[in-house]
Amino acid sequence: MNTNDYRIRKETNADHRAVEFLIRESFWNVYRPGCSEHYVMHVLRDDPAFVQELDFVMEQDGCLIGQNMFMRTVIEADDGRTIDVLTMGPICITPALKRQGYGKILLDYSLKQAAEMGFGAVLFEGDIGFYGKSGFDYASRFGIRYHDLPEDADSSFFLCKELIPGYLDDVTGVYQTPQGYYVDDADVEEFDKGFPAKEKLKLPGQIFG
Repeated sequence: MNTNDYRIRKETNADHRAVEFLIRESFWNVYRPGCSEHYVMHVLRDDPAFVQELDFVMEQDGCLIGQNMFMRTVIEADDGRTIDVLTMGPICITPALKRQGYGKILLDYSLKQAAEMGFGAVLFEGDIGFYGKSGFDYASRFGIRYHDLPEDADSSFFLCKELIPGYLDDVTGVYQTPQGYYVDDADVEEFDKGFPAKEKLKLPGQIFG
């Protein structure tokens, strides 16, 4: 791979359907039978918390191979403050190019752009094995708790990266997932009818049934 092998740019309106198709292909049967992430993306573009300036696609030979996006959200701090932060995703790379380094390139580029816009931190649900390579750590180490998660529950999925060093130094509190991520299964099913039929499979390792 070299820098001439790909380019990263902002998503345009003309990209929307292709991006949703890409997300669907990337997430299908990964976390559940079928997926909802393509519909989530469709919904979030119209959400007031959606950060238009941080909505990216990655291209190779004129074809979309990856995407990432960010949403504004908050930490409800224990001392009563509301701390502005970002969350991220869906983020994906086309299945044929996964584990070849493109995902980290796209992630690092988009995090750099978020930092240059002045955002202080990103909190995200993901795998530390991958995201740790780009500077994410367990959010619990920052004193940030995931909303509605019991105190003794495993929170290793909940990650954080400061974009401004020290941004969360004096903050403990509860992270709030933007409401736009919560979609109705019936709406997902209806939206999915507009895409080519794919078989839903229940596979080992899926989080949701």
